[in-house]
Amino acid sequence: MMKIAAASLLAGSAAAFAPAQQGAVKTSLDAMPERMWNKMVDKTQRSKAMPFLPRPINLDGSYVGDVGFDPFYLSSIEKNFAGFIQPPSWEETPGIPTLYWMREAELKHGRIAMLAVAGWVATDIGMRFPGAGAPYTSVPNAFSAHDIMVENGSMWVMLSLAGLIEICSGAVLVEVSKGESDREAGDYSFDPLKLLSPSNSEMMKLKELTNGRAAMMAFSGLATQTALGGVDFPYLVPYPVTEVTW
Repeated sequence: MMKIAAASLLAGSAAAFAPAQQGAVKTSLDAMPERMWNKMVDKTQRSKAMPFLPRPINLDGSYVGDVGFDPFYLSSIEKNFAGFIQPPSWEETPGIPTLYWMREAELKHGRIAMLAVAGWVATDIGMRFPGAGAPYTSVPNAFSAHDIMVENGSMWVMLSLAGLIEICSGAVLVEVSKGESDREAGDYSFDPLKLLSPSNSEMMKLKELTNGRAAMMAFSGLATQTALGGVDFPYLVPYPVTEVTW
């Protein structure tokens, strides 16, 4: 009886290490979903900005200023962004695709950054609105302006104005999400000087986009430099100089 029991245990152990049946493996592989990566990139092309990466599927050059720069492939995420401005439960809409929403956001942030850089520098070189009076004319520098305006309550005016602008722009995006408007991303038909024409439209849009991208990086640099101590134009941080002995 002992020999029979030992043989049974050995047989069970050997069966545990035996390869699984091929049919079971094939069934489990067939049940695996398709990789999202295959839908996010075009493996036959490379990104212009980063040639060592495949091109994001949505960055096909159809947008002005598209150089294929999206190392995290955020533009390839399939999402209807209309839910950010109108609850989906209200009504079914065609929606706002990812790339449209991102270009809208990029242009808006670029325009704000260009205004912010101009305002920051103007404040620090002494340009103030004439007749504004205190506390506006007594702000020592742009870095301190935010906290001073919050303390005296003036920032509520800017917050209200920004909220009104966002509501108006949100209404336009609702029309886009419903398919009632074929408006281009970021296009508010604001051209009081009539600079745009059919012959230079693409060039002017590219200039705005590239300057907006540069302004976003510039404002980040301004804020960082002033936070480190370089509060005066041209925002050079007064690092202590130490004597080096050899």
